[in-house]
Amino acid sequence: MVKIIFLDVDGTLVDYDNRIPESAVKAIRLARDKGHKVYVCTGRSRAEMQPEIWDIGIDGMIGGNGSYVEDNGEVVMHQLISKDDAKHIVDWLHSRGLEFYLESNNGLFASENFKEAARPVLREYSLRKGKTEEEVKDQEAEDALHGLIYGGELYRDDLNKVSFILSDYQDHLDSIEEFPNLEAHTWGGRGETALFGDLGVKDINKARAIAVLLKHLGAEQKDTIALGDAKIDIPMLDYCQIGVSMGNGGPEILKMADMVTDDVAEDGLYNAFEKLGLFD
Repeated sequence: MVKIIFLDVDGTLVDYDNRIPESAVKAIRLARDKGHKVYVCTGRSRAEMQPEIWDIGIDGMIGGNGSYVEDNGEVVMHQLISKDDAKHIVDWLHSRGLEFYLESNNGLFASENFKEAARPVLREYSLRKGKTEEEVKDQEAEDALHGLIYGGELYRDDLNKVSFILSDYQDHLDSIEEFPNLEAHTWGGRGETALFGDLGVKDINKARAIAVLLKHLGAEQKDTIALGDAKIDIPMLDYCQIGVSMGNGGPEILKMADMVTDDVAEDGLYNAFEKLGLFD
């Protein structure tokens, strides 16, 4: 029976050095050789997808945490933040002195002082993901975020979501109140340890996007498998017939997953595919 497999990217397909383990490449290619379909399902926008991911040979992607769906080069769905909302977000962030980047399939458009403000924050993010002080001491924002563009137009009509550096957790709480028509989340840590807030299209999540793709494919929910490592992946693990947490997953996803595999850097994806019989 052909399975449709959905892979989170960061911490699932890609390790904390932004590298794809060779075993993961092998697993995807072996599974596809057996007729299974493989899609990435990520918070990244298309511009953040390094070429190496496409080079593996995948069937498409869900991006922006569910705002964008692509199947073999065909755009199935793309829900964007309105230009009015985008302007409101930019003006609000400027008024609070918060640096940010706008996430679009055309690039990541950074605010005026993002490079300097993001440097220590993204180094902290990398440390939390397992890098050493020596590894991050010269890291720049563009080393951590693929596709950053400085000096671009900030009032845009092509945005999937917006990420901004939190001065404290109250910024996130205030964003919920300021933008009730948008979806507000945090990333970079749990609860008040979060480093970034983000804003996206309301009622968008990875599970909903998977349902849209399945309808497009004429496929059934019972033939789906999802792999992820973070709290935002929980809806897709819950929706799919089999939900797999990486060993490096957070406590919430580890608790709810149907199966737990090894860490991303310890052949976790390959080992999960093998246990699930995707090479048979």
